[in-house]
Amino acid sequence: MNRYRPYKPSDAIACFRVFRAAIQIGAADHYTQQQRDAWAPDTEMPDNWPQSFENQLSWVATRWGRLNGFMTMGYDGHVDLAFVSPDYMGRGIGLALYRKLEAAARDRNLPLMTTEASLTAKPFFERQGWQVEARQSVIRNGVILPNYRMYLILN
Repeated sequence: MNRYRPYKPSDAIACFRVFRAAIQIGAADHYTQQQRDAWAPDTEMPDNWPQSFENQLSWVATRWGRLNGFMTMGYDGHVDLAFVSPDYMGRGIGLALYRKLEAAARDRNLPLMTTEASLTAKPFFERQGWQVEARQSVIRNGVILPNYRMYLILN
C-alpha cells in the first residue's frame, strides 16, 4: 500500500530519479529518444533541482519506504511537476497525488488550476475534467518538445 506525505528536502534525489525514469521510460511512447534526452539528460541531479519543490505544495508517494511518485503545485494553482515511476504507472498513484493538490486548491478557494501537460500526461488530466487551452512547443536543450497548456475551473 502506498503512503502519501508532504515532500521533505531529503526526497530530492529520489524525486530526480523518478523524474528521469518517468521521462526516459514512461514517456517513450510519446517522445523520441532525442526529445527525452533533451528533457531529462543523463546527468547528476542539478544543484537547483531541490528549488523546484520550494515554495510549492509538494506531495510524494512511497511504498515500503521507497519514493515512487510526486506532484507539485504553486500556491497559484499551477501544477508544475507530476511524475510517477514507470514501475508504478497505472496504479492510481498519480490520481492520489493529484487529489491532494486539487483539494488544496479548493481549500484555498482558487478559481482554477493550470498546467503544461506532456503528451503522456494530457489524457490523465483530461480524465480529471481538465480542458486544453493550447498545444505548444517548448525548447529544452535545443530540442522542441510539444505539450499542452491546460486548465481546470474549480468553481
